[in-house]
Amino acid sequence: MAMRPWPVTLALGDVGLRPLRQTDARRWREVRRRNAEWLRPWEATLPMEGLTSGDVVPTFSMMVRRLRREAREGRVLPWALTYQGDLVGQVTVGGITWGSLRSAYIGYWIDQDLAGRGITPTAVAMALDYCFEDLKLHRIEINIRPENAASLRVVEKLGLRLEGDRTSYLHIDGQWRDHLVFVAMAGDFPEGLTSRVARQPH
Repeated sequence: MAMRPWPVTLALGDVGLRPLRQTDARRWREVRRRNAEWLRPWEATLPMEGLTSGDVVPTFSMMVRRLRREAREGRVLPWALTYQGDLVGQVTVGGITWGSLRSAYIGYWIDQDLAGRGITPTAVAMALDYCFEDLKLHRIEINIRPENAASLRVVEKLGLRLEGDRTSYLHIDGQWRDHLVFVAMAGDFPEGLTSRVARQPH
């Protein structure tokens, strides 16, 4: 596997991606608290099957420990999204699979106060470029609820291809929800996605 050892830090102007840290706990909770209603319709939740089988909602500390371990194993890239040095969200490349598949998916969220400024497309573009150029992955998915207009604008700016839909794909806000599947493939953007978003107005 051609994965650079974790941790990995990326930056473009005021937008940065760095490893999520235990010391982020206070800031992370404060941002999440302020954005609870903004994020609730798009947040993954545990279905009854998970609750009855003993799954637990992790604390921040548990989440960071698990993500750090999985990052060292080459299965996830758990980034804090920063703007002008402050934590304002997350970008996570998950489900990294090597071998003959070489694929992953990307999930993200940002503070509502900073939405619409081009920060998220820039961060996701950096993550995609890293996955294709450094990790040599072949396929990256972003799965979005059809009602999530803000997230749909991100993939529109990036120019990702709509591949199809997935019925009852993920348990979100208390129910199994349909998602649209957007895909980027290695070679789709020879000049890189960061250069693409840099040319666009916010």
